[in-house]
Amino acid sequence: MEMIERPWGWYKVVDVGPRYKVKQIEVNPASSLSLQMHYHRSEHWVVVSGTALVQVEDKKYLLAEGQSTYIPQTKKHRLTNPGIVPLKIIEIQSGSYLEEDDIVRYDDIYGRDS
Repeated sequence: MEMIERPWGWYKVVDVGPRYKVKQIEVNPASSLSLQMHYHRSEHWVVVSGTALVQVEDKKYLLAEGQSTYIPQTKKHRLTNPGIVPLKIIEIQSGSYLEEDDIVRYDDIYGRDS
């Protein structure tokens, strides 16, 4: 389980199989992933600890520990930690292609491109 550092925190792939991948993700306080979408996968996020601000298309909502949400493929989405403690989630990806290059970024506070 290699930890992959990102400007917003880090993730580890904890399991992978045909058409699925499971990641442990930690988002630093006051940090945010890019507004993005995926052509080939959907995602299910489960909050382990902290508070998640989730955006799917134009809808925004909060999730607390133990709550979850589903992100359909091709829907623009963003994960933000609005709190003062690290946000820990489990992400379950499913689809025909699960690599990191299936990310289309629309907005990124760290200046990253697609």
